Amino acid sequence: MLHDLGERLSGLITALYPDERRRPGYARLARMIRETTGGTISATYLWELATGRKRNVTLEQLGVLAAFFGVPLEYFINDEVSRRVNAQLALAVALRDAKVRSLALRAEGLSPASLDALLTIVNEARRVENLDRVGEEAHDTGEQPDRPEAQRS
Repeated sequence: MLHDLGERLSGLITALYPDERRRPGYARLARMIRETTGGTISATYLWELATGRKRNVTLEQLGVLAAFFGVPLEYFINDEVSRRVNAQLALAVALRDAKVRSLALRAEGLSPASLDALLTIVNEARRVENLDRVGEEAHDTGEQPDRPEAQRS
C-alpha cells in the first residue's frame, strides 16, 4: 500500500543505480524524470517520498514515477504487483554479476536431477554464508508462478 511507498521508491532507485557512488542525487533524478517522462516532481518532494517523510502523492505523480522506472502504476499501490516486480528486479540485479550469469547459463540443458543437485549445493552455500534462501517456492519445484496454468508444459 501507500505506506510502503518510500520503501518501494528507494528500492527502485537502488535497483536502477546499485552503485551508491554512481547513484544520482535527487536533483539529478528529478531532472531525469522530467526529461524522460515530461512529468515534474521536485528533488525535495522526490527525497521526501523516497525517505517516507511524505505519503501524499497523486495518481498522476505515481504514473510519472512508474513510467520513469519502467514499472506498472500498480507497483506502488498493490502489494501482489509489488512482490512480483520486486522478484523480477532481484533477478535482474543478480544477473548483473558475471559469475551469477555464467552459472545460470552453464546450468541450461542440465537434467532435472542435475539441476536439483545444483540447487542443493547453492542452498547449502547460502546457508553456510548466512544468506537468505531465495526463490525456492517457484524454482525448486520447476513452477513458474506468473504463467497461467494452460500455458505450462
